[in-house]
Amino acid sequence: MQGEKGRVRIGIDIGGTFTDVALETGAQRLTAKLLTTLDNPVDACMEGLAEVIAAAGLTPGDVDAIVHGTTLATNALIERKGAVTSMITTEGFRDVIEIGTEGRPEQYDINILKPAPLVPRRRRLTVPERLNRDGAALIPLNESDLEALLPALDAAGTQSLAIAFLHSYVNPVHERQARDFFARHRPDWFYSLSSDISPEFREFERFSTTCANAYIQPLVSRYLAEFEQRLEAAGYRCGMLMMLSSGGLTTVQTAREFPVRLVESGPAGGAIFACDVARRLGIERAISFDMGGTTAKICLLDDAVAQTSRRFEVARVYRFRKDSGLPLRIPVIDMVEIGAGGGSISHVDELGRLAVGPESAGSQPGPACYGLGGERPTVTDANVTLGRIDPDGFAGGKMQLDPAAAAAALKSAVGDLLGVGEVAAAFGVTEMVCENMASAARVHAIESGKNADGRTLIAFGGAAPLHVCQMADKLGVDRIIIPANAGVGSAVGFLRAPVSYEVVRTLYHQLSGFDAALCNRVLTEMEEEARGHVLRGAAPGAELGVRRQAFMRYSGQGHEISVRLSDVALGEDAGAAIQHALDTEYGRIFGRNIGNIAQGEIVSLSVRVATASHPDRMQAQAAPDSAPRPPPRRAFDSVSQTEQDFIIAPRNSVSETEAIAGPAILTEDETSIVVSSSFEARALPGGDIELRRKPTLSSAV
Repeated sequence: MQGEKGRVRIGIDIGGTFTDVALETGAQRLTAKLLTTLDNPVDACMEGLAEVIAAAGLTPGDVDAIVHGTTLATNALIERKGAVTSMITTEGFRDVIEIGTEGRPEQYDINILKPAPLVPRRRRLTVPERLNRDGAALIPLNESDLEALLPALDAAGTQSLAIAFLHSYVNPVHERQARDFFARHRPDWFYSLSSDISPEFREFERFSTTCANAYIQPLVSRYLAEFEQRLEAAGYRCGMLMMLSSGGLTTVQTAREFPVRLVESGPAGGAIFACDVARRLGIERAISFDMGGTTAKICLLDDAVAQTSRRFEVARVYRFRKDSGLPLRIPVIDMVEIGAGGGSISHVDELGRLAVGPESAGSQPGPACYGLGGERPTVTDANVTLGRIDPDGFAGGKMQLDPAAAAAALKSAVGDLLGVGEVAAAFGVTEMVCENMASAARVHAIESGKNADGRTLIAFGGAAPLHVCQMADKLGVDRIIIPANAGVGSAVGFLRAPVSYEVVRTLYHQLSGFDAALCNRVLTEMEEEARGHVLRGAAPGAELGVRRQAFMRYSGQGHEISVRLSDVALGEDAGAAIQHALDTEYGRIFGRNIGNIAQGEIVSLSVRVATASHPDRMQAQAAPDSAPRPPPRRAFDSVSQTEQDFIIAPRNSVSETEAIAGPAILTEDETSIVVSSSFEARALPGGDIELRRKPTLSSAV
């Protein structure tokens, strides 16, 4: 599955509104975009597969690999549609996942809301076992205590069991003993062990992640089993790989064991897509801007590499606020995700202010202009009303939009309440959604010790090219790249990703007494575990790369930062080099160096094993289409805030030698690129579209 030239590989991304499919064989790429079938997402996947296979003149048996990412895990957590889950933990620690930490999204709100735990208190049971911090048993685990829990677990209707004991990240023996006991007596249950799911200290995050894995495991397992069965029945004989939140691929077997690692699989594919574009074009500092039908995802790229994290929150009670969601301790591409997409619903709140999202119309009933029963105005309705979307050419002409319905929905739900017409209401909606996204990008950059201004925006997803010029104005960006097949960017990104797996394990170790033998032994064990997962999905003989990191802090601090380690065995004198690496990285992030007054310490280690990535091998686009362009169309320009005549040009008619000055709209089947009057567009050799601020306007807002 290494993607050699001529092999047939297909990426499938299920979003909240659309399902995207991308097929690559040699230097050919074919794509499809369909509305997501929410009742059974596999239906749209199979339809999209059949469409691209037929267009390529192939049969299902010709396909060598299918790479898949889905929002199923995320939606199950947000909508609380997982399995009946129970939890077994150490006596006295039943309420850890409800107590949480001292983190507060609203510092002075005495009525603060916190997300309800996935496992209610009545299904959280305890046993009198105890390990100390070194993993030695203080109180042994007795099977008689486990047996006494069976009646309560059965009465609760348990389908999946989370087992999370104190200090099990050091020694998993008690968790495995409990799993083996229950598996003998209840073999039809699903089991999640915290020592497997998240072997790190900090009980709240570890317990929460384990419960989340147990909660979604039955649903994801059944879904993947059905998908594989339908693929086999349709004649597909290839294996299927799953996209992980960390930006790598894994097997279906691993995905079934650790479904919590799929939570950000779709957005991760988009970040990988943007990294490939940045690498191909030599862009050192970029912002990945992925806006689809339901959400917008923003990620910072440096030297064509996305920043990563190992903590993620899902189902936040307070929009954009940290410590207001369920914490997941998993390797993940670090990005900010907000409820801002084409289907985001606009309304006037109780204070008379225009608001957009996070609620989305999704694919059912969808925006008002879809004519599928939706009556509330969305961002897509606003773009139709502003003339940015051709109602006759949406999705390549497969869907006929109703501009009258869009305008009516905006007028009744927004315009009449604010005392403005539908066009002004529509522009207000786009300004609000762009300001929300730009604000999120600025905050995300600052929290990472970086700046958003001066970067190149790489925009993709069905809705991002419609709004990218407005975003650029707000972020102080002068250059924009719209990659080829931007409308299905995440699906294409799946085909760029390597097979990989990351293992993180707590190992508290002070550098003042650095023990190279201990660190090397633990790193070797972690590497062997990661290799085992990667070799399940990698092609025979594939060359594997290894990346080692330490999560470090200074003595007395409560949180840590990531520091790169040598990819070879650490020598006895490595402590000084690691201390220097900590000082350097800490200074970059926080602007100061305190290594002269504080000693560094390792908290956790991370090892990532991966195959090589799959670079884009698409050939340069054919000569620009010389057919006469459509006549100009009246549309609303965000810069002058007036209706103007927009040049209408099919994307494949844009050349490398002649720039198209905005205002203009570049059309394609999967999206439209709106070029405001501040920018001009031209094609790049690989088929990407570059927007640059006009020379007289090169001083960003």
